[in-house]
Amino acid sequence: MNEKHYAKGSYPTMITPYREDGSVDLEAACRLVEWYWKNGCDGIFAVCQSSEIWYLDEEERVSLAKTVCEKAASLAENDKSRAPMTIVASGHVSDKACDQIRELNRIAESGADAVILITNRMDIENTSDENWIKDAEELLKSLPENVALGLYECPVPYKRLITPKILEWCLSTGRFRFIKDTCCDAEIIGKRMDILRGTDLLLFNANAQTLYPSMKSGAAGFCGIMANFQPKIYAWLTHHMDDPRASLVSSFLSISAFAEGLSYPVSAKYNFSLNEGVPMTTLSRSCDPAKFDDYQKMCINQLHELSAEVCRQLEI
Repeated sequence: MNEKHYAKGSYPTMITPYREDGSVDLEAACRLVEWYWKNGCDGIFAVCQSSEIWYLDEEERVSLAKTVCEKAASLAENDKSRAPMTIVASGHVSDKACDQIRELNRIAESGADAVILITNRMDIENTSDENWIKDAEELLKSLPENVALGLYECPVPYKRLITPKILEWCLSTGRFRFIKDTCCDAEIIGKRMDILRGTDLLLFNANAQTLYPSMKSGAAGFCGIMANFQPKIYAWLTHHMDDPRASLVSSFLSISAFAEGLSYPVSAKYNFSLNEGVPMTTLSRSCDPAKFDDYQKMCINQLHELSAEVCRQLEI
């Protein structure tokens, strides 16, 4: 197992920019990685649901992961004033194990700090923990032992939540370092932290509404959509849980997160281009840009203005 540093804090789920012809825009992806860096993100989850992973072919997934890793490494090499960003990436979307093994090994070669297994790709029929573990064991045998792994409870095509038995198995392998938790249940997260506390396996909550109590119970940070809109605030909160303002800031983020329902990821691309100085088209393969109407644009602009004011109040 490699002994890389796995940062706690805030990880945006990275979107995929496209050119006007619909191809992946790797130059815009590099600009976006730099924006994450400048806005205090501790890491990036690349090649994930926000990246429209189910709509990218294998070559696009691999090139995106490699581009993100190389750009993040370059930024860290040229700026020693802060810790490098941790880059985690997924990439196995196939049903057959042989195809998943190829996909995962190619993502591992991209340079990602951890390769993320999507929980619904093992035991695809969702029959039992035993069958899930059996499938996962086969994948692990085919991946280099020095490659760190993670889990993501991706909601597409269905959400397969991690059970205590699966969590215990992951710990027993000594190979897992990262969990993106999407259960949206503070009680379940608390029970998971009872198992994880004191181990090297870090849990990142994707849900803004349960982020504060999950951090109080020991979660490592946030990994979700809204870090694309409010990166500085999520970074501040995940590193200032003892600040007397933390609870109120968390409540603000909780209410703001309802913006996730506004034609995402088109909404994020609009915000990056118009409000954040990161030029890109609003093209998407999973969401019709025409659905992102003037009302939704107004809401995103209001969110941007209010978030900027919160940043001023926090002096970040």
